[in-house]
Amino acid sequence: MHFFQRSFVTAASLIVPMQLPSKMETHIWYILPDEVKSKHLQNHYLNLLSPNEKESVLKIQEGELQKRALLARALVRSTISRYVTQCQINPQVLKFKKNMFGKPELDLQNSSELCLPPLQFNISHSSSMIACGVTLHSPIGIDVEEKTRKIKNNIIAFAKRFFSPNEIEVLSAISDPESQRQEFIKLWTLKEAYVKALGRGFSATPFKTFTIQFNRTARGSRLPGCQTYEEVYEISVESSNDPENCSSNVTFALMELSGSHYAAVCMEKDTSFGGAESIPMKLNVWRTIPYVEDECVSGTEAALSTALLKQM
Repeated sequence: MHFFQRSFVTAASLIVPMQLPSKMETHIWYILPDEVKSKHLQNHYLNLLSPNEKESVLKIQEGELQKRALLARALVRSTISRYVTQCQINPQVLKFKKNMFGKPELDLQNSSELCLPPLQFNISHSSSMIACGVTLHSPIGIDVEEKTRKIKNNIIAFAKRFFSPNEIEVLSAISDPESQRQEFIKLWTLKEAYVKALGRGFSATPFKTFTIQFNRTARGSRLPGCQTYEEVYEISVESSNDPENCSSNVTFALMELSGSHYAAVCMEKDTSFGGAESIPMKLNVWRTIPYVEDECVSGTEAALSTALLKQM
């Protein structure tokens, strides 16, 4: 299905409302900046922003950087507004705040008059993709990386600056340079999503302080003519010096988006009901141009589950 720059709805109209994610469910919305060519549409997105956001975007001199900053903010606002089904709101009225480490969050206290549900979100972007993940209650981290990302230095030498000894050992055992590069990118994406889900970021939770461990146990069921399963990624803490900054109460998903990017999602497990640790994350994925077109790509080649090559 191709996206077209069709006439979009007016600013007073709403984009299609969505049902809230269920427990242990993540909704992912991603946009490809190259598909947004209309200046009229970009001006519409600019009008969705708060005055401070608009000023911040317009200060960016380089055209493509400004466009990506605009699309990132517009994607968050338009995505969150999809889930406010009790009343019709303009995305511009949504209010956000940052935690002590700078992670953006929905400001529910100062938006109480909007009857907002307790949504959690996170955003990630590369030069060619912007993705927003949404959950209900559970903290979330998301990271997207281009599959063609180049590593300037020797991969193992570079990994030694950031990864744990166990992860370096696994990468070192991969003899094919291209496979090693791909696994490095996947691992980096997972680690980035993890620290973002904690709400602390790289500086507060250095990558060396924890190890990504991969459990190949398949969960799912066989159906006539196909097999469905979900791989489970588990985090173990490499360092015991600062255990408060790490958590094993998380679950992961790793996938390819649009055939060009790896995307990792990390969310906190929901322990409010029995056996939450055995429930895999459910993903629903949409490719979007807000106010123009949405396409559900879950289960298609545009959103493929993937896995690490080696046992971590």
